[in-house]
Parts: sequence; structure tokens; C-alpha cells
Amino acid sequence: MSATLIASGLTVTRGGATILDGISLTVAPGDRIGVVGPNGVGKSTLLRALAGLLPLDSGRLDLAPPSAGVGLLPQEPDRSPGETLRAFLHRRTGVAAAQQELDATTEALVAGGPGADDQYSVALERWLALGAADLDARAEEVCADLGLPADALDSETTTLSGGQAARGSLASVLLSRFDITLLDEPTNDLDFDGLDRLERFARQVSGALVVVSHDREFLDRTIDTVAEIDPHQHGLTLFAGGWSAYLEAREVARRQARERFEDYADERSDLVAQAQRQREQSVRGAVRAKRRAPDGDRAARGARIEAATKSAARVRSIESRLDRLEAVDEPRKEWQLRMSIATAPRSGDVVATLSGATVRRGGFTLGPVDLTVAWADRIVITGPNGGGKSTLLGALLGRVPLDDGGQSLGSGVRLGEIDQARERFRGEQTCVSVAEEATGWPAGQVRTLFAKFGLGADQAIRPAASLSPGERTRAGLALLQAVGVNCLVLDEPTNHLDLPAIDQLEQALEGYAGTLLLVTHDRRMLDAVSVTRRLHVADGRVSEQSV
Repeated sequence: MSATLIASGLTVTRGGATILDGISLTVAPGDRIGVVGPNGVGKSTLLRALAGLLPLDSGRLDLAPPSAGVGLLPQEPDRSPGETLRAFLHRRTGVAAAQQELDATTEALVAGGPGADDQYSVALERWLALGAADLDARAEEVCADLGLPADALDSETTTLSGGQAARGSLASVLLSRFDITLLDEPTNDLDFDGLDRLERFARQVSGALVVVSHDREFLDRTIDTVAEIDPHQHGLTLFAGGWSAYLEAREVARRQARERFEDYADERSDLVAQAQRQREQSVRGAVRAKRRAPDGDRAARGARIEAATKSAARVRSIESRLDRLEAVDEPRKEWQLRMSIATAPRSGDVVATLSGATVRRGGFTLGPVDLTVAWADRIVITGPNGGGKSTLLGALLGRVPLDDGGQSLGSGVRLGEIDQARERFRGEQTCVSVAEEATGWPAGQVRTLFAKFGLGADQAIRPAASLSPGERTRAGLALLQAVGVNCLVLDEPTNHLDLPAIDQLEQALEGYAGTLLLVTHDRRMLDAVSVTRRLHVADGRVSEQSV
């Protein structure tokens, strides 16, 4: 079904703070729109508003036809205790809700209620449009194709591994058949195969697509319009073209805005100076004329009056030009993250070793692995989800117990870590308390540090678990700038991180002189960060590849 969603003047506030202000956007059939902006600017809020899941302070949503399906797939897998992967897929694809509606209208039809036949027809049409009739069959095929075990569909989602959960979330996207699909950070936790599948889906999906993403390569390959949310005005600006075209257009727009302001400021300054000079000349002329002319000289007095009149007229003319001058606001100087990584004195020549190391978890086995990490090694670790990348890191650092073999850390190793789940900032402690424990700094100094990473007083005193995923990542990066490290371990650091912060992280990594262990599927980061070794982990086996 072809559907159009028109958002008019959407305004959303939270606790007195404006998140979205008067945003208008039309999503038409075939549109591919990428929503960008800094962490916390309101991108997820906009998607929830477009999906009709948020109360609006003002504005309206119009959907044509009204029966069209609008589906939001959120950025974090909302795994619920007791819910199987099959039920999860039914819920995320909208089929579960459509089934409930169909059951209710069927009962009303049997009871013979007024208008029941029309309601049943609408519910049935929606149920069919969402692909409910063959969802289970398609789910089995897609899950098998993604490499999930045969019993995964009937397993509780909370029992799935991180890699399996990521593939389950991808399956929910690939199985969805909404008329307008809203995706929030869909590339997080996906391996290269998953990214390829998602990109094919985004290009081929019928209807319209609105996606929030910080994956630059994904945006370049899938979207034709960029919608940028302004962090100061809370409005929306549209740029035609993909990510690269947006960067060029934004730079041109910023340069032109700066030039317009400078032209205005120069002209205004020149007029103000002219008016001031004219007033000063008028005063000096009047004083000189009074000194030179006799008091009773009527001709001289008339000349002074005429000169003063002309001078006043010239001042009024200049002031009139000033009044007519169209004011141009000075462009805001955008806040920019300036990140560095604090370094500790170097460790010994050997940073970490695994000798015949084996880890067994259920039916999965990592190893045996023989690996030595030397001082100043810069190692990138790639591989499919569930292949064992995070398990390898845990074993190497002594966080995961070995079933066989040995592990050791070298002397003087000072670890700095961003783990994939951002566990440090998931508890009920405030962010300030977490950072105080990690750094030994007083609360005031911690708040100043967080402010440099775009985390204000509100975020600093909230329970860490209440932060958005992007805010948790920024908080983790802040600690790397505070505490000296000589071995940096980053597991998917760009997940949930906004684009300016990713750029700063890449620059900081280039200037970092210690040992680096990096797990990432961000293709632009792989190109931007120099490494000395590349490890590939698949099916529990570790192999070294040429750089």
C-alpha cells in the first residue's frame, strides 16, 4: 500500500525543556530519509512521534490512507523475560497487534455488532499487509539464513547470546512489511554480512523509510535525503542527497551564513561610524563658526543654522539606512568535542598472552588460542556476530575463565576499556558517582569533565541506567580522557555514538601511542584508524590476516 505521512508543527517538551519545536516533515512513498544530529538532540523522540507513540504538545500527524501501517523498530533490543524469539518477531513486525485487532473484530462480527463487517475488513487487510499469513514460515527461513540455531525461534530471547540477539533484531527488520518503516540505529551490533543484508533491505523495501543512523557508509549507500535536527533551535533542516552530499551542502550553508553575517556586520559598522563622524564634524564646525563670527553677525548665524540643519539631515539619512538594514543573526559557534586519551607510562614488552586457551559456553567453543600482544601493537579484531570476538577479549584480559590453557597480563599494564554493553554505566548509581570511583576525582571536577563531552548537569546526576546509549558511550569516553591508560580495549565503540564524537575518537586514536585492541564493524573507522595487526574470529577460531 502506498502511504504518505505528514507531520505538521510537531512540538515535544520534557520537564519544561523543548526537544522538538514546530517540526514539519512529509514522508512520501519511496522516500529514504536519514535523521542526523548530536546525541540527545531528539532523533529517537522524532521517530517515536512519527510513529504516534508520544503525546504531542502541539502539532498533528496525518496518515493517508489512515489504515496504512507505520512501524518503529527501536535501537535497543527490548528483550522481555518469558518472550520467545517467535513472539518477539510477531511483536516487532506489528503482527501481534494486528492479530489482536483481527480477533476482536472477528468476535464483533460474529456477535453482529453495528459496522462490524467494515471493521473486520480493515483489520483483515492490515493483517494481510503486514505479512501475518506466512510470517512463521518466513521467520524460519530468515533465521536459518542468518545462522541462528534451529530451536532459536522457540527459545526465550533472554537466553540468546549477544550475537544471536543482534541477528534476531535484524530478522525483525528483514521480516517487517510496514508501509512506512522507522529504523532507530539499525546498524548497531551488526557484522559485515548483517550490514550487507540491511542495506539491501533499505534499498528494496516498499513504501518509505526513515532511519536514524551514525553509520556513515550505511547512510551513503541507502538514503536520498538528510534531515538534520538543530540542537539549538530544535527544528529540522532537509538536505537533498546522501551523506557525502549532505556534508558538502552543510559546509556551503554554514560558509554562506557566516559570509551573510559578516557582510551585514561590516555594513552596519560602517554606517554607525559614518553617523558618529557626522555628529562629531557638526559639533566641531559649530564651535569653529562661533569663535570666528561676531556675535551680531546675522549672516554667520544663518550659515551656522543652515550647516547644522544639513548635518542633522545627513545623520538622519544614515540612521534611516541603519533602520532599513535587514538584521542577520550571527551563526552560532557550534560546540565541538575535543577528545584526547590520557596515557600512562608504557607497560612491559609483553602486554597479554593466551597459551592453548579454550573457553566453552554451552555448544560454543573458543580456541584453542595461542596469542601474544606486544607493547604498541594496534590490533583490529573482526568477524561475524557470535564468532567469539568479545569472548576472545574477555579471555585475553582475564575476565572470562578458561577451561583449558593459560592467560597472563604483562607488567605495568593499565587498561582502559569501552565494552560492547557499556556495563559500567548501567546501574542505579549516578554518573558522577561512577566516575568518582573510577577516577578518584571530586564531584565538581567530574561534572566539568562530563560537560566537555556534552553531558550536562542533568545527565551527570541521573542514575547511569537512565542515560541514552549514546550518552553512556560518551561517559565511557570521558573516563579515557581522565585516567591514564597504556592498553586501550574498545568493543564496538561507535555504537550509538554521534558523528562528531566518532570523528574525534578516530583522531584521538591516531594520536594514541599505547597498545590498542579494537573490535569494530564501522567501515569508515576501519579505513581511518591505522593498525599493525588484524585478527579474524569466526566459529571460535582465531586467525591472523594481512593488514
